[in-house]
Amino acid sequence: MTSPQPTIQPTTQTTIPPTQPPTQPQSLSSPSQSPIQSSTQPTQILTFQEYLFYQGEPDVVYELFRGRLIPMPTPSALHSSICTFLVYQLQAYIAAQNLDLVAITVVGVRTETDSSRIPDVMVCSQSLWQQVQARSGAGVLDFQEVPALVIEVTSDNWREDYIRKRAEYAMIEIPEYWIIDPKKQQVWVMSNPAGQHGYEQTEFKAEELMRSPQFPELNLTINQILAPAIVEEVMKAEKLNQEQALAQERQQTERERQRAEQAEQQLATLQARLREQGIDL
Repeated sequence: MTSPQPTIQPTTQTTIPPTQPPTQPQSLSSPSQSPIQSSTQPTQILTFQEYLFYQGEPDVVYELFRGRLIPMPTPSALHSSICTFLVYQLQAYIAAQNLDLVAITVVGVRTETDSSRIPDVMVCSQSLWQQVQARSGAGVLDFQEVPALVIEVTSDNWREDYIRKRAEYAMIEIPEYWIIDPKKQQVWVMSNPAGQHGYEQTEFKAEELMRSPQFPELNLTINQILAPAIVEEVMKAEKLNQEQALAQERQQTERERQRAEQAEQQLATLQARLREQGIDL
């Protein structure tokens, strides 16, 4: 299916309010004290090290904002579908382009001294991801461990994604940040966090083709992102296309083999006739 002709909206710049700048990073090694158990109340002020080993309510994921735990709401079905679809598309793109990257979910990013955000989708280098996996405690990228891309799918707390997280991600200079907004039916792609006014943003609406500065060959329309196909069905369709392509290739190879045999037979017939006429090639 041919994608509709993209209409790229002009880039606009927005001044980002200042946020608490990161201080000297602390080590991500295990703290000397025991991991904090669920008896610790979420309203208690935690250090970043305590957060890494905090054990709260079962199945609840917490962000940390200036020492305070923020429970993340259970995502809607659409929210989960968008994230699953984007991870799959990014993984397929990374494999096709042979890039040294991974696309993952539920991994934190330290943005301030005692703050850690958990974007819905993250892309980082393979070596960085292996480094995080080797550490104990929660999976969080520390200062100087900057992902290539973070993606947030907005929900009721849309101000966090548009304002606060945008400022924090720009402060630690994450190169690219996407905001997927199903309610407004739009996608913001932000880049150049070190610009004079922080991130520069490009807004994309329905029917448009999204463009990523870092992944220019990633061809996704806004409609595909906001109303994502079921990944398993996408995989089935891709497998069917591959099988059909392989079958066509085999048919083409068989046709070429048959033509070659016919050519050999014609040559042999011609040589036999020439020999009958006393002409020996």
